[in-house]
Amino acid sequence: MAGSRHCSFPFPGEWVKGKVIGSGSFGTVHLAMNKVTGALFVVKSTESRAGLESLENEATILEGLTSPFVVKCMGKELSNGSNGERRINIFMEYIAGGSLFDVAEKFGGALGEEVIRLYTREILQGLKYLRENGIVHCDLKCKNVLLGSSGDVKLTDFGCAKRLKYMKNDGESGRSKQYVGGTPLWMAPEVLRNEGLDYASDIWSLGCTVIEMATGRPPWSDEVSNPAAAMLKIACSNEMPRFPSNFSKEGLDFLSKCLDRHPKRRWTAEELLEHPFILGRSVRNSSTDDVCSPASILDIGMYDDYDYDSDESESCNEGESLYTNPFSTRHCIQRKGIVRRQQAESALESVEDWITVRSGGQL
Repeated sequence: MAGSRHCSFPFPGEWVKGKVIGSGSFGTVHLAMNKVTGALFVVKSTESRAGLESLENEATILEGLTSPFVVKCMGKELSNGSNGERRINIFMEYIAGGSLFDVAEKFGGALGEEVIRLYTREILQGLKYLRENGIVHCDLKCKNVLLGSSGDVKLTDFGCAKRLKYMKNDGESGRSKQYVGGTPLWMAPEVLRNEGLDYASDIWSLGCTVIEMATGRPPWSDEVSNPAAAMLKIACSNEMPRFPSNFSKEGLDFLSKCLDRHPKRRWTAEELLEHPFILGRSVRNSSTDDVCSPASILDIGMYDDYDYDSDESESCNEGESLYTNPFSTRHCIQRKGIVRRQQAESALESVEDWITVRSGGQL
């Protein structure tokens, strides 16, 4: 390569790129190794203009953040290619468990309420931290929440994130009027209508993410049959996505506090952390749903291997042994039914149909 180079970690020539472990609309994610220390990390890279803007935005956002609930950025490497094109690598901490999307797939398609409560509590801690730093994530969903081997949850993929203080505000509402990105099925109605962006937008996406964890499907997938109808319904109707039928009363009330169509009426992350659902006071509606929460995810041997790929997930093979999973209300014995349901909903669940929409502007 020719031209200038900047690197904060590791130094050029001190790391080696491994296999691809993830991909998305921005580019690729590789496992990498520091040749000096032997430590593993993740490198996100791209050569497209849109991907470059997304990764530069992510690096800028993450460089100022330090939280156990947000993935750590360890540095970036900028360079100019032989043709003058800009290239970027971002070095991130390696989270072995993969995303919550991967976890749900590995455990039968959906998660039980007890573990959803645990994960949601930590997601809220992450959102609270972002709010304290003036940041809206803008693309919260299961694929953008990583899970460590000890059950620790971290928010990731800040390519669409915004610092509100750098955005033009509407004088009446105080919300940003600048175009933003995200994944439509998880986006708040006011964002799809381009009426503004504030912290309440992430709370709506949190409610959609809880539904995704509980059902194993994107929000709205039961209500609409094609992407255009989904966006129209989210933006212009008075309806909400269907809540999980097996949730406790406290869980349903929690979702109603997240998925209020009026942004000012949605609870904040701080308020939701005090909700009975998060505090562990919920009672299950079904007496046959005998789900318990282990002290650690390690108690049940979570993974045989790790999959960091956010665009593809594994499913149970025909020859896999069946076992009862205390994390999930669905088990591998239901695989065939799940496959049939997923095929019927492919227009909504396809990653190709619902790619992340990246913002085109610099912050």
